[in-house]
Amino acid sequence: MQNSSENDAVAGLTEVRRKIAAACKAAGRAPASVILVAVSKTFGPDAVEPILGAGQTVFGENRVQEAEGKWPALKAGHSGVELHLIGPLQSNKAAEAVALFDVIHSVDRPKIAAGLAKEIARQGRSPLLFVEVNTGAEPQKAGVLPEATDAFLASCRDAHGLNIYGLMCIPPLDENPAPHFALLEKIALRNGLTGLSMGMSADFETAIQFGATHVRVGTAIFGGR
Repeated sequence: MQNSSENDAVAGLTEVRRKIAAACKAAGRAPASVILVAVSKTFGPDAVEPILGAGQTVFGENRVQEAEGKWPALKAGHSGVELHLIGPLQSNKAAEAVALFDVIHSVDRPKIAAGLAKEIARQGRSPLLFVEVNTGAEPQKAGVLPEATDAFLASCRDAHGLNIYGLMCIPPLDENPAPHFALLEKIALRNGLTGLSMGMSADFETAIQFGATHVRVGTAIFGGR
């Protein structure tokens, strides 16, 4: 029997799915063109199980260590789970990240690119990769500066042989996200990238208007942390 917090989470998931479908319709897009990444960071298996039971298979985690402790058992009990690393990646965790995650959203510096390339070759496993762009040029945030992104993408491809799928951003909290989403879309287009990881609980509908392929939603599903 589900408790009230579990029911709330499933209701939150249903509402987020409804909003994604409505935003896609308004943008003239197919709902299937947007992947919902349910951000389960800091929530334990008991909180995640009902969301898995409701048919959600794509989940996001911020930290390699937390995911290592939580997901192997959950994945053993549920087929088709896709795990996304959406938080910063330390270079000394590249091996674990490549082994555990299907998608990595936070490639943001040469050392990470080199570490991932080495582990992809060693493990024979190729997670989808997004380059994180610091669209607001915030000093406290990870990510490549917009003006440096083209060169960084070229080095990922040419120097490290990485197949970069798309770009990711987290707009500044106190700014209108729309110009940041528009900038990310522009950089992606000129670099021939189709993946756009952008939009969280407060702004995923806006992100969908600007072509988001992956929206990372936690609070609107699981509640506050």
